[in-house]
Amino acid sequence: MRITRFHPAGDGGSVFTDLEIALPFERTDAEGHAIHGSRRFASPSVQLVELPAGLDQSWHPAPQRQIVVVLDGTLEVTTGDGGTRRFGPGNAFLADDVASRGHLTRTVDGAVHVLFVPMPAEVDLDAWIAPA
Repeated sequence: MRITRFHPAGDGGSVFTDLEIALPFERTDAEGHAIHGSRRFASPSVQLVELPAGLDQSWHPAPQRQIVVVLDGTLEVTTGDGGTRRFGPGNAFLADDVASRGHLTRTVDGAVHVLFVPMPAEVDLDAWIAPA
């Protein structure tokens, strides 16, 4: 499963990278379908949020390392290196630029509903992603 991550860059800004999340755990459902899952982690405070139409935030770091899942609407993020990506319904990204100048965020064409899933610092990101 692929998700986008933005994180600190060497210049104090932020940068996008794409991650392939490992799905090493398999279980079979009652109908015989193989379900593959990632490593689990406990999240302290999952939250549903509505970002209003017209939101256009200046530079800011993520308040904590967190997975953001866009439920509806379109969210645009620009990193410190000038990269810009749009995320729509079903897209997920890892906001991981806590220790940097951060990123820009804006809603596109209306409000955006997102799910924030904080990822504790002790989660080993290298163990969570698939080997290259």
